[in-house]
Amino acid sequence: MILACHNISKSFGTDAILKEASFHMEAHEKAALVGINGAGKTTLLRIIMGLEHADSGEVTLAKGASIGYLAQMNMLSGGRSIYDEVALVMQDVIETENRLREMEAQMDAMSGAALDDLMERYHQTQTHFEQMGGYAWKSEISGVLRGLGFTEDEFGKPVDTLSGGQKTRVALGKLLLSAPDVMLLDEPTNHLDLNSIEWLENYLLNYRGSVLVVAHDRYFLNKVVSKVIEIDQGIVTSFSGNYSVYSEKKQQLRQIQMHAWLNQQEQIRHQEEVIAKLKSFNREKSIKRAESREKMLSKIERLEKPSQERSDMRLTLEARVESGKDVLTASHLSKSFEFPLFENLDIEIKRGEKVALIGNNGTGKSTLLKILIGRMDADEGSVTLGANVHIGYYDQEHQILHPDKTLFEELQDAWPMMGNTQIRDTLAAFLFTGDDVFKLVRDLSGGERGRLSLAKLMLSKANFLILDEPTNHLDIMSKEILEDAISSYTGTVLCVSHDRWFINRIATRILDLTGQTLVGYVGNYDYYLEKREELTQRFAQSATHSSGGTISASNTTHLSMASSDPSKESSAGRTDWERQKKEQARARKKEACLRETEQAIAQLEKRDAEIDRLLSLEEVYTDLPRVTELTGEKAQIQKQLEEKYDAWADLAED
Repeated sequence: MILACHNISKSFGTDAILKEASFHMEAHEKAALVGINGAGKTTLLRIIMGLEHADSGEVTLAKGASIGYLAQMNMLSGGRSIYDEVALVMQDVIETENRLREMEAQMDAMSGAALDDLMERYHQTQTHFEQMGGYAWKSEISGVLRGLGFTEDEFGKPVDTLSGGQKTRVALGKLLLSAPDVMLLDEPTNHLDLNSIEWLENYLLNYRGSVLVVAHDRYFLNKVVSKVIEIDQGIVTSFSGNYSVYSEKKQQLRQIQMHAWLNQQEQIRHQEEVIAKLKSFNREKSIKRAESREKMLSKIERLEKPSQERSDMRLTLEARVESGKDVLTASHLSKSFEFPLFENLDIEIKRGEKVALIGNNGTGKSTLLKILIGRMDADEGSVTLGANVHIGYYDQEHQILHPDKTLFEELQDAWPMMGNTQIRDTLAAFLFTGDDVFKLVRDLSGGERGRLSLAKLMLSKANFLILDEPTNHLDIMSKEILEDAISSYTGTVLCVSHDRWFINRIATRILDLTGQTLVGYVGNYDYYLEKREELTQRFAQSATHSSGGTISASNTTHLSMASSDPSKESSAGRTDWERQKKEQARARKKEACLRETEQAIAQLEKRDAEIDRLLSLEEVYTDLPRVTELTGEKAQIQKQLEEKYDAWADLAED
């Protein structure tokens, strides 16, 4: 065990974020920390790092183990270049190499014993340098920076001039090269393009240390981790396996817990009914049995009702009118800034298609979307929309939102015909309730801006959705809700995304913007992975020497049916059916016996009450033979009731 958390609790005001959270990690283990936005994932990482104090509990790190942390936001500063900033973590190696160079320079001026002594020290230093991997330090830095998406031309850029996302990539590079025994990563795939994410996956898979990662990239988690640590309403639970295995186990566990809770609730209700019935008999023995049952019921350890699937945003995408068959046609599009982004692109999108536009950072994906919606002019080429096409646009930077408006005003100004209640209901569907609706847009988090943009997208009733990184800042459950909405949407979709799980689920066609052209794949992301090397080599690498355009690959579906033994399946099915029929028959018989017993008790009690009434009549209690007869019958009824009460209690208890 290299890292362990023991009973960590943390509250902010009255909100309990972590409740006696415990888990551990082994050496070399790769684990994911998952939970909805606000569940406490970042808080737990900061507690582990000692950047935040827990209310109770402790963190244990193996003796001598080193630990490193990548935060979501990194404020690197200073005049150093990207390369020099990353090289800081290799300072020991660099200083050792410098000592070797100094010794080499001194050798020419020495002789005899002094030279022998220097040579001995040189040999020891050189051995240490080799053990540090010193001869590879330059190539390691270059390899990591290139893997994280920096070109060699960018290595010399000052860190001060970088964007927030670029600084995070530099910080990630420093952490990877420092190679701590335990690495904590908070959203490391943010700001990485698809190639860089794939590179990071392979790097972490081969990493010798332990990794605890927070990420909403389900494709990434599936490939990298072998354990999932979940925070759900402050409770931490560990699951072995990748994200898909966790998701399946979580669903099964939720069903088991709900079934157990419902069963216990039914048993409690049943016992309470039995107790009430026994008390209603109003006889000493029945009352004692009721009291005994009450004691047993009070000792039952009541199960807590399992948490339901989180009530989350309610997103329904509908098109007000149907567009023509041809939704968008772009011809010979070209765009350059300081260098060409793309040249001579042709695009055709038909009604009902769901097209994913992918490519590395800087290839021009967002620029292409802005050209298609008319927010930016192409250098060459034309864009034509089809008949009855109405565009709904989702901007990853949320520039379509006005920073000085409240959420309420943002919707009211766009849809003035909506009443106050409608606006509030819409915002509530996206988790903005109460005074939240009067927050200024500028004060919203990235996830909140994303939800507000999705609310506006839903209200637009557009039949052609153009989405630029719609899953950014959304937690996994919100992504799944968006995926469901897009999958059932009858209109047309063109989206830019680096979320491979999202692409895999919603895309019917993929356009890869690479080599200044588009390579098309009719299929999802898995199909793209299968064919990209072949088609990119064939088309994209020669694109700058050709007329550009879009090249499409046809998809081939392979279906495989697992072999099975019909006779065995039939036999097993019949056995289950027979067992089920027997159980049903037993339950029906028990229910019939209970009914008969209750009817018999009711008839006996009715006759007992009738005898009591008769014995109160003067003409009866003065008639000795009649009294003897009735009291004898009453004694017989009491005996029968005793038997019936016991029988009913036994049946009810079974």
